[in-house]
Amino acid sequence: MKIICVGRNYANHIEELKNERPSEPVVFMKPDSAVLLKQHPFVIPEFSEDVHHEVEIIVKINKVGKYIEPKFAHKYYDEISVGIDFTARDLQSKLKEKGLPWEKAKAFDGSAVIGDFLQKTDFVSMENLNFELKTNGETVQKGNSSMMLWKIDELISHVSQFFTLKIGDIIFTGTPAGVSAVKPNDVLEGFLEDKKLFRIQVK
Repeated sequence: MKIICVGRNYANHIEELKNERPSEPVVFMKPDSAVLLKQHPFVIPEFSEDVHHEVEIIVKINKVGKYIEPKFAHKYYDEISVGIDFTARDLQSKLKEKGLPWEKAKAFDGSAVIGDFLQKTDFVSMENLNFELKTNGETVQKGNSSMMLWKIDELISHVSQFFTLKIGDIIFTGTPAGVSAVKPNDVLEGFLEDKKLFRIQVK
């Protein structure tokens, strides 16, 4: 299993981090060791003092695909959920200043939260999905898939031009505005529409 992540896919998040708006999806990877195991807390790594939550809609690939046309991309996933792309923002900033890859800041152990999956047939449209993240019961991030610069099917098509998609691969589709640092004892809960799909504690 590989985890393929998309950055800068919501205009309001691009603005809050003062990033340049990309002309095509920004893609990076996380290894399978980045997956936070079920029932485990997220432990803030020693190398960062500014780890941010980034809640995202995620999709699970259901069959092998390469060079997928956008019009066929919907056939390559049946399940969706929400997850968190944890980011060591202080380390990422240092790496970006030097023009270096982001992996140390994005792909460390436990940096990928994967919620419980739901059938996409439970929802009317993949292009009108509300999702949110609550910290200690308060909504801190909220978005809708209609706000994506590149929609889910477009992302699957784009990614498949570079990487063969395999059964079980996960695609993180980008985060809306509202990212902020997590603190010890925070409780993070992710929702897709009105369904809570994960709950984790920070240590």
